[in-house]
Amino acid sequence: MMRFSLAKVLAPRLVATGLVAAGLLAAGLTVAPVRAQEREKCFGVAKAGQNEGLASGPGKSTIDFQGDAWVWVPAGSCATITLPVQGDGTPRRGAIQPLARDRG
Repeated sequence: MMRFSLAKVLAPRLVATGLVAAGLLAAGLTVAPVRAQEREKCFGVAKAGQNEGLASGPGKSTIDFQGDAWVWVPAGSCATITLPVQGDGTPRRGAIQPLARDRG
């Protein structure tokens, strides 16, 4: 009768698996979870109807760059989005809080 030894069968496979893992670590090929890019709500930068919500809740903006309409943007980029100047020549900027200008 032949005796079956689980340890003798698995030992070479465990060693091979360990060597592969050690090689990956040595090469810097670690697996890390991918984090979603941080985002923030940006008010006053969306064209009419292209926003993701209003300060008061869900809904679509009725005018371009409506101050209470928001869209998701990469964190830290809201104030740097290039927008056309207002009718009186005042620069427009996005904000992370609702704006009083251009309400629909």
